[in-house]
Parts: sequence; structure tokens; C-alpha cells
Amino acid sequence: MALTLAYSVTGIKVKDEVNTDGDTLSNAVCQTYWKVVGTDTVDDTKVGEFSGATPFTAASVSLANFTDFASLTEDVVIGWITAVVEADPGYKSHIEAQIQKEIDATQVVEATMPWAVDDVTPDLPADAVDPE
Repeated sequence: MALTLAYSVTGIKVKDEVNTDGDTLSNAVCQTYWKVVGTDTVDDTKVGEFSGATPFTAASVSLANFTDFASLTEDVVIGWITAVVEADPGYKSHIEAQIQKEIDATQVVEATMPWAVDDVTPDLPADAVDPE
């Protein structure tokens, strides 16, 4: 099955970090928490989720290329996360397999056995008297 993936950021941790140029980058993102929802491209009622965490470092980010925390958008952070996921095909496959596993599990339902009697209350004659 093919999936459409939609990422969202669920949490961020920051810290002041000194880059390789000796500049202190305030509130640099050092950890992200995220969720990806996978939807079956054929049947959009089939949905599964995967949650992940991705660490980051700003050690090699120059002051000129540093994005201030207050200026970040979810799309920018998702771009960082998906770049990490896309760079590791095994990790991406794992995520998609876990989502597919969840979708497949939700398709399993408890079944009533075909030989089970639906109503076990005996039929009483219409003129039967209630013992109470």
C-alpha cells in the first residue's frame, strides 16, 4: 500500500550552543519530538501514526545561517526532520512499516462465531405467567 505522510512537531528542546566559529547561538534547537500520520492513498479512512524524536546540533551552523528560535516555523522544523528521515532509507522504511502495521491492525475486528446463538432467551408461550 502507498501512504501519504503528514508530519507535525509535538515538542522542541533548546539550549545555548557555541558553534565552531566560537559564536554563541541562543536557544538553538537541540531536540525535536514529532508525529507522522500515514494515510492510505487508495482508502483515506485507513490511517496510522508513528512518533519519533530527532536530535540536532548547531555546532556547524554559522551565525549568518542560524535561524533565531522566535523566527522558526513548524514547516522549517519539519524540513529538518524530514531531511534526516529521507537521508536514511532504512529509517524511513521502518517508519512506513510501523504505520502500515497499525493500519493493518485496525482492520482486524472481533467476529461473532457463525454457530453462536444470538438470543439465548427461550421463547415462552403467550399465555405463560410471569413467576414474579
